[in-house]
Order: sequence, then structure tokens, then C-alpha cells
Amino acid sequence: MLKKGSKLYSILTGTCPRCQEESMYEDKNAYHLNKTLKMKEQCSHCGLTYQMEPSFFYGAMYVSYAVSVAFGVAAFIISNVFLGLSLIPSFFAIIGTLVVFYPIILRLARNIWINLFIPFVKKEEREKLPK
Repeated sequence: MLKKGSKLYSILTGTCPRCQEESMYEDKNAYHLNKTLKMKEQCSHCGLTYQMEPSFFYGAMYVSYAVSVAFGVAAFIISNVFLGLSLIPSFFAIIGTLVVFYPIILRLARNIWINLFIPFVKKEEREKLPK
């Protein structure tokens, strides 16, 4: 399921969407809050420039909204349906979930956004690409 070459692999690991050889982020730990969204300029393996144009990742805001809604719905279902909590504690569970997972949500949104535009290229084909 999580093999190199799949979009899901790149999205969940935060690796370069083209070669999937290295992390796009300067710090792999999303919870170092001052470096959560700090990205490398380009991939050292395939030469892909991550910021393809100014404000490229603005579109990731919309993806972030969708991912946040998914996390919030999951928190509500777990707290209300499975744990049997009433509405107010479920509301606090949603807020807590979003606060705790916010750095991961931000990175997931960026990973999804860049993977919409950049396809995976096999190693043999990558050698033919200009750096």
C-alpha cells in the first residue's frame, strides 16, 4: 500500500513528489513549531523546485480546511458515538484534536497540494530530465 511511486507514500511521508527520495521539509518533526512549514528550496536528488511560483501553496489553505473538517468529524464520531460523550465534551474533543494535530494538518495539506501537480517519475526516466 505504501510503496515508493504512489501518491499516498509521498503525501504521508512528506517526500519529494517526483523522486520520493528525501523530505521536502527542513525539519522532519512537524511539532518544531517554528519550522513546521519551512521547506527546502529544491530536491537534492531530482532538482525539483518546490515553490514553483510565488504563493504556490496558497491553494493548500483550501486543502487544509478539508483535512481539518475530516479530523473534526473523526473526533466527533469517536467521542460521541464510540465513547458516548455528550455534545459539549465532544465539542472540546474536536477543538483538542484540531489543536494537537494542526502542524500535521498543515503539512498534509501542503503534501496533498503539491502532489496534485507533480507526478512521480521513475529513476530511469528521471535521469533524462533537466536539473
